Amino acid sequence: MDIRQLSAMVGRQLPFFSVIIPFWLVWAYSGFRKMTEVWPALAVAGVSFAVPQWLISNFHGPWLVDVVSALASMAALILFLLAWKPGRASATTREPGGPEPGAAFETAGRPAAVPRLRAGEVARAWLPWLVLSIVVFVWGIPRVKAFLDGLSVVRFAIPGLDGLVFRMPPVVAKQTAEAAVYTFNWLSFTGTGILVAALISAILMGFSPRRLIRAYGRTLVKVRYSLLTVAAMLALGYVTRYSGLDATLGLAFARSGLFYPFFGTMLGWLGVALTGSDTSSNVLFGSLQKISADQLGLSPVLMASANSSGGVMGKMIDAQSIVVASTATKWYGHEGDILRFVFFHSLLLAALVGGLVLLQAHVFPFTRLVVR
Repeated sequence: MDIRQLSAMVGRQLPFFSVIIPFWLVWAYSGFRKMTEVWPALAVAGVSFAVPQWLISNFHGPWLVDVVSALASMAALILFLLAWKPGRASATTREPGGPEPGAAFETAGRPAAVPRLRAGEVARAWLPWLVLSIVVFVWGIPRVKAFLDGLSVVRFAIPGLDGLVFRMPPVVAKQTAEAAVYTFNWLSFTGTGILVAALISAILMGFSPRRLIRAYGRTLVKVRYSLLTVAAMLALGYVTRYSGLDATLGLAFARSGLFYPFFGTMLGWLGVALTGSDTSSNVLFGSLQKISADQLGLSPVLMASANSSGGVMGKMIDAQSIVVASTATKWYGHEGDILRFVFFHSLLLAALVGGLVLLQAHVFPFTRLVVR
């Protein structure tokens, strides 16, 4: 499928939730009353994220969507807070397994003084992100990608598999051989651009080669199990494709008929909840979504995008994210508390995405038109 069409479609689904999420987060953590105290700031944060998200995803592509949107949201919120203050300032604490939402305590006295940073220190802190944004933007330009692919692309057919698996009716209109050709266009990978950005940032920030190698070594040790898990799930996705399991499941899900857009979205949520990765979920269920959509006369682009959008809401309950959260906050041993606290929110948000996709499929088809 065309990546720009998928980008545009996701960009007609998630911006609605980008507006909602700030309100939802403060409500879940602090209660409805506290949310109403700061709703203007929440609205600014959500809208200033959603608008760039929609514009970039529809008129540029998937590159830099959330990076630019996050920058715009932070800048807009900072400017807004320079001119606006909540009528009643209070601090709220809420921990999973702790007081019910809405429980709060008022802090007395003045807040602790914040050390004033020099302009150079602020610029140094922002430098890696700015370099990353510029490099990834350049890497996403079609001419640049074509140039990099022209320098080095490795393609080879997988022996014993390429052209030996056939898709049959009713999955496809006529018997079709399934290609199994591996393309390794390593220079144009977005990940390669991120690596280049990291190296540039390291040079600008004065990292020595030894210090840089040590930092990468520590990082690889920390994420070794995550890398193995993602690789295994990607492998599983291709196994389901070439074994015909995706076709079997696709035909079964097509029996949900009119309500398939909802259940297909929830399938994406389930995929991320199980695998911990939107990428793995898309590989695992992407072909299934296309097959089911073709069977029901729905847009394959809509359902493939719904798999990704629904998966976003499953990210908060996957094991990897919860372990990262408990480790980052040094709240070891409370992973179960975190899961119980966020599960309802994850499920309900995924259901809302499914409802939106259902409306896109049957009530508001104009939202499925793709901007070229």
